Amino acid sequence: MTGEFDMHVLKNGMVLLGEPMEAVGSVAFGFMLPAGAALLPEGCCGAANVISDWIFRGGGDKDSRQLSDAIDGLGLVRSRSIGSSHISIGASLEAGNLEQALELYADVILRPRLQDEQFEPARQLAVDEVLSLDDDPRHKVMLKLREQFYPSPLGRSTLGEISQLQDLTADKTRNILKDKFNLSGTIFSVAGKYDFGRICEQIENLFAGIETKPHEIDFRVQKNSGKYLHIKNDGAQTHIALMTETVRPSDDDYYNARVAVSVLSGGMSARLFTEVREKRGLCYAIGARYHSLKYAAGIMCYAGTTPDKAQETLDVIIGEFERLREGISEEEIARAKVGLKSSLILQSESSSSRAGAIAGDYYVLGRIRSLDEIKSGIDATNVDSVIEFLRKNIFGDFTVLTIGPAKLEVGSN
Repeated sequence: MTGEFDMHVLKNGMVLLGEPMEAVGSVAFGFMLPAGAALLPEGCCGAANVISDWIFRGGGDKDSRQLSDAIDGLGLVRSRSIGSSHISIGASLEAGNLEQALELYADVILRPRLQDEQFEPARQLAVDEVLSLDDDPRHKVMLKLREQFYPSPLGRSTLGEISQLQDLTADKTRNILKDKFNLSGTIFSVAGKYDFGRICEQIENLFAGIETKPHEIDFRVQKNSGKYLHIKNDGAQTHIALMTETVRPSDDDYYNARVAVSVLSGGMSARLFTEVREKRGLCYAIGARYHSLKYAAGIMCYAGTTPDKAQETLDVIIGEFERLREGISEEEIARAKVGLKSSLILQSESSSSRAGAIAGDYYVLGRIRSLDEIKSGIDATNVDSVIEFLRKNIFGDFTVLTIGPAKLEVGSN
């Protein structure tokens, strides 16, 4: 795909983006609404999770059941997610049903019923989701790691905090929604088989007349320093999560960072899997990945092990991060690049992935990267460029979080 994109900006500031995919008969769309976890008022952690459910419990002239039936009747495969900056809602579907689907989503965004009797079920689902983390310690340790690593409020939990969810009221949540569902900061994206002219005309009719306000979000991010948090759990496992600062997607070294992470954890031949799991048998699961927000980024790693092997597991992982800058082989770089490009090819075949990717690019970078541009960026890396990046951006000041029976030793912590 060479990077033929569609773009239109409504008078109210809402941005419409599109990427045509001629080989598919489906379409996917999404709305990125500026009401993410980091933008919530203090004491309302989890409100975005409640809102993303509550708005689908009736909209326009349809009650909750009628709206659900209408969505199912169009064959929509719904998607929703809560990020630091946005609530994202969307769907993938057969291309011929797009117009009707957008009408339904306009009701959900602009005219949600927000009935009192539907608030409590939405809130309880959010509470249950937080409580379920106790049965999913891998998810919990990574969520808590982000809270520790990113400066407040960027790291605020996207699921919520039990006490704050319990204090949330229907009126308070309505006010949050009224304040945060700002169309001037909303990004709409579509990918697949569509007519962009018709989409622009329809969304102009549905959304353009809504009064909006200036949209500015600017988080002043301080440089993160390492810290350690332990959550005691008298189980048979220790869950280890760690994160270190790295460059953001807008940085010139972004692709060098991605290749470096792939050398660490790009498959069963990558260093972490080979050194920690295969050679030493220290853990049953291990992996690292690049993670970014608009204003900060890091490399995060997870390992699941037994309490008696936890300290050595952590020590070896940190050692592998530090050893990376001492040298990387041509073979490792080649494997890393192939793995990254394979993931890119798989993404290019999914309309929902592309719709999400172009919206994310526009929010973070202010423009859309074509798949060819990303491929070229990966191809341009080599041993020398990656090593130079690693020596300029030393992996250190690790933020570490563990869940298990006993604390571990982390440097000077």
